[in-house]
Amino acid sequence: MINATYIDHMGSDLSVVNAARVSFGKKSELECIDMVKGKYMLSHKDRKLINYLAEHNHISPFGHCFASFHIKAPVFVARQLVKHKFLRWNEISRRYVDEEPEFYEPDNWRGKAANKKQGSSGSIDLDEIDSFHCNDSIMTNGNDGVYLATQDTLSMYKALLRAGVCPEQARMILPQSMMTEWYWSGSLDAFADMCKLRCAPDTQAETQLVAWDIYYQMKEFFPVSWEALTKSIDDA
Repeated sequence: MINATYIDHMGSDLSVVNAARVSFGKKSELECIDMVKGKYMLSHKDRKLINYLAEHNHISPFGHCFASFHIKAPVFVARQLVKHKFLRWNEISRRYVDEEPEFYEPDNWRGKAANKKQGSSGSIDLDEIDSFHCNDSIMTNGNDGVYLATQDTLSMYKALLRAGVCPEQARMILPQSMMTEWYWSGSLDAFADMCKLRCAPDTQAETQLVAWDIYYQMKEFFPVSWEALTKSIDDA
């Protein structure tokens, strides 16, 4: 359910090289490694230049490469990812869309991390818990309770719309598990900064799913530059 779908990209590793070399009025070309198969690659000196730029934080040449993705994820994930700077964001709005909402259901429930306020540790089987208490009166068992609570909210949302309440107000009762979608676009360096944070093992698991999707696709588009910019990420 959570994924990042490729839309478009512009530029290449060679774009990064030539953005750097233009300062000296120079321009590089790809080297032919197989004339019959038409294979070309960056020269050794251009690969070395890209690594030098990344290592010494000369970031502006990487800003001439862009990519766009269509992301689908629950609201609570979107509200974490929207915080990243320099990435353009256009999201679906329930002010205009009246299709039935879709809700995220986790494969497992994680336990609270013992050593910090955020994060998670281990797993919890809700069906092994006798009951949940809502307002000290309503008791619902296990995973069924979560599902029923979501369905109750959905029913109320539909009732509000049928009663003539405007969508921009009715939407306020929908839970953070509701799926949303957005276009996310930005430069090579901006996506690298996002992935360096969100691919870390101590970040929220659901945001990691989006980040790793983008990570592997960017690695395909800009292999040399992406490796240079994301050396701190443990590529599993």
